[in-house]
Amino acid sequence: MRKTLLKYGLISGLLCAAMMAIATPLEDRVGYNHGYYIGYTLIVLSFLLVFFGIRSYREQESGGQITFTKAFAVGISITLITCVFYVLTWEIIYFNFTPDFMDKYAAFLVQKAHASGMSAAALQAQLAQIEKMKVLYNNVFYNAALTFLEPFPVGLAITLLSAAVLRKRTQKQPASSSLPVSD
Repeated sequence: MRKTLLKYGLISGLLCAAMMAIATPLEDRVGYNHGYYIGYTLIVLSFLLVFFGIRSYREQESGGQITFTKAFAVGISITLITCVFYVLTWEIIYFNFTPDFMDKYAAFLVQKAHASGMSAAALQAQLAQIEKMKVLYNNVFYNAALTFLEPFPVGLAITLLSAAVLRKRTQKQPASSSLPVSD
């Protein structure tokens, strides 16, 4: 099992990391609204390997059968490995290559708040919350925890769906009758 988990977890994690490294510099050009869609599309693509990892485990290591519980365990393990890659990649990118990310993102949120037409008091509360978020985001542990929460729900959903689709139990043989056949 370890071989399958590592193989698919590492491939998924490396794919996720590579796509993030390519997409992050483009975020300034596409904008944060479109960046959400691009980011989550890339996350879903990398988590498709969860399905293939469960299927590979079922076919190669489990004799063609797998319970939902075992399939879930395989899938969530691959998901966790991928999430670790995602978090580590973001931490490297954020703290080394885009230290101004939160300033730009905060400016986007402020612009969005102004455009929404909220009251001055609500706008002031929003601005205070944005400033607090900027401070918290510079804490590596807070940053890592928040970053982990981005891909994990997607991976969990794909794991649950894949485990449900791929579960396969052994077929029970019909009980043979011990009664003699009469002519």
